[in-house]
Amino acid sequence: MRSVLVILIGAFLSLSIACDSGPTLADNPDDDPVERDRDLDKISLPPGFRIDLYANDVPNARSLARSDNGVLFVGTRSGTVYAVVDSDDDFVADTIFVVDENLRAPNGVAFRNGTLYVAEIDRILRYDEIEARLYQPPSPIVVYDALPPEGHHGWKYIAFGPDGKLYVPIGAPCNICDPGQPYASLWRMNEDGSNFELYASGIRNTVGFDWNPVNGELWFTDNQRDHMGDDVPDDELNYAPVPGLHFGYPYFHAGDIPDPEFGQGRIESDYQGPAEQLGAHVAPLGMEFYEGDMFPAEYRNQIFIAEHGSWNRSEKIGYRITLVRLNGSSEVISRETFAQGWLEGQSNWGRPVDLEHLPDGSLLVSDDFKGVIYRISYSRD
Repeated sequence: MRSVLVILIGAFLSLSIACDSGPTLADNPDDDPVERDRDLDKISLPPGFRIDLYANDVPNARSLARSDNGVLFVGTRSGTVYAVVDSDDDFVADTIFVVDENLRAPNGVAFRNGTLYVAEIDRILRYDEIEARLYQPPSPIVVYDALPPEGHHGWKYIAFGPDGKLYVPIGAPCNICDPGQPYASLWRMNEDGSNFELYASGIRNTVGFDWNPVNGELWFTDNQRDHMGDDVPDDELNYAPVPGLHFGYPYFHAGDIPDPEFGQGRIESDYQGPAEQLGAHVAPLGMEFYEGDMFPAEYRNQIFIAEHGSWNRSEKIGYRITLVRLNGSSEVISRETFAQGWLEGQSNWGRPVDLEHLPDGSLLVSDDFKGVIYRISYSRD
C-alpha cells in the first residue's frame, strides 16, 4: 500500500508541475531560507541531536496525526486542515494539500483505518479514504455535533486510545469558573460517534495527551488558570490510569493550591494531584511518548512535551520542548529541557505545539507562530 501511495502521489506531482497548478509548496518572498537556517542554529539540543525543517509554509501548524502510509495531517486554529506529503522519503515535504478550509478552529486531527477525523469547536468530522483523494478531498461526514459552541478553550486535541475510542476534551469556557458538565472534562466515544462517555473531570484545558506504550495508560497535559501571579499555579502533567478521576479544577490548582474563589470548603485529598508540576504559564500542549529506535535507549518510553510559552507573564517562560523521565510506567523521576532557543530574551520567533514520530525514529514538531514543522533527529557519528 505504501508503494502504491507513493506512485499515486508522484503522478499527482508530475501532473501539477506539467499544468503549473495544484497545491504545491507555496513560494513566500519574505521567507529567506538563509534566515531560517540561522533560526534553527539558535536551537540548543543535547549532543548528537539536530533540528531541520520538514515542512515550510504551513500557516498556524498545530496538531499532528500521521497515517500508516506517511501522510502527515495538520490541524490549525485558523480554519484550515492540511495534508503534508514527503513522497520521496528525504525528510523534506514535497507537497502541502488543503484538505478543508473555513472550518471553526479545526485544531484536532486523528487518523484511523484510512479515515481522517477532525475536531472543530462544536463537532467532529471525518474524511473517508482521504489518502487517495488529496487532490479532491471528499466532503466531510459529521460524526458528532453535540459539543458546546463556546470558543474559549473550545479548540481541541483528539486522539484514538488503545481501546479504539476517540478521546475528546471539552475545556473550561473561562479562565476560572465552575461550569459543570460537560466542561472541564475529557470524554471518549466510539469512532462512529456513539457511546459518548466521561473519562476524567476537573481538567481546565488539555491540548495534548498520549498513552504509555508500556501499559497503555493515559497521560495528559493541562493548562492552569491565569491572574494568580507570575509563579503560580504550575501547569500540569497528569496521569489517568483509570476512568473516573477528578483532577481538581476549579477547586485546586497544581494539586495543592486552593482557588481563592472556588476552593473554600474543599478537601485537597478528594482530587487527583499532578504527576509533575511543569512551571507556571509554560503552556504545555502536545506530548508524546518516544517509541522510536533512533534516539539513545535512555529516551525510549519517556515523555516529550511541547511548551507553547506564556502569553501574559511579566517575563516570558516556556517556548521549548521538555523531557520528562519516568521510573517504570507511572512515576516521574526527573524533568529537563530538551530543546530551547525559540525564546531570545523576551522575544520569541517560534512556539512549539505538537509532536509526532516518523518511522525512522525522528520526531516532528509543529510551530504555529512560525508556520512550519521541524524534524529532530539523532546521529551517533
